[in-house]
Amino acid sequence: MTSTAIKFAASQALLVLVTGFFASSVSAQQVFRIVGPDGKVTFSDQPPPASANARVTASSSDGSRAAANPSLPFELRRVAGQYPVTLYAGTDCSPCGSARSMLITRGIPFTEKTVITFEDSQALKRLSGESVLPFVTIGSQQLKGFSDAEWTQFLDAAGYPKSSVLPASYRQAAATPLVTVNTAPAAAATAPGVARAAAAPAPTPITPAATPDNPAGIRF
Repeated sequence: MTSTAIKFAASQALLVLVTGFFASSVSAQQVFRIVGPDGKVTFSDQPPPASANARVTASSSDGSRAAANPSLPFELRRVAGQYPVTLYAGTDCSPCGSARSMLITRGIPFTEKTVITFEDSQALKRLSGESVLPFVTIGSQQLKGFSDAEWTQFLDAAGYPKSSVLPASYRQAAATPLVTVNTAPAAAATAPGVARAAAAPAPTPITPAATPDNPAGIRF
């Protein structure tokens, strides 16, 4: 091997060594920014898991009323049918308002149930295990309290569009009470027959006509 060939081989080896050194240095110094399900940001030299932590499962119900709306785009209607969103909110609840605004801004068709009465609160406790508002279900997934980052993560996992694709004609359904209380009419204090008789108008009394034998019209 000539001296020129030896110098060329040595330079190539040095180039490979230097390239490998810089590559390993860059790899060792790479930092990943990771956003957790609770919205907290952490930094690590290890990449985040390939799969997201958020998982949603299809609801056992037949889907929300929004899924049956033919005006919705097909893909959105399909997702809403498989993973219907229901918001449980109360009055004078600032986080509830933030949660509602987030869903509306993102264009999520959802059903809203109000939790106002004692019966509503008890029903919510049976449903979620505690009386925490706002409360949302995405399919079978339950989320207590409002966290924009967490709700976004689960809506993404369900397949909802990241921005609104609702048609201009779409109108969000009005909220309805969680528990509908039917007020029964007050029971009659008397027997049905007597009650009907009391409800009927009283007959007009007939005053006996005065006669020569009974000038005052007295009736016996």
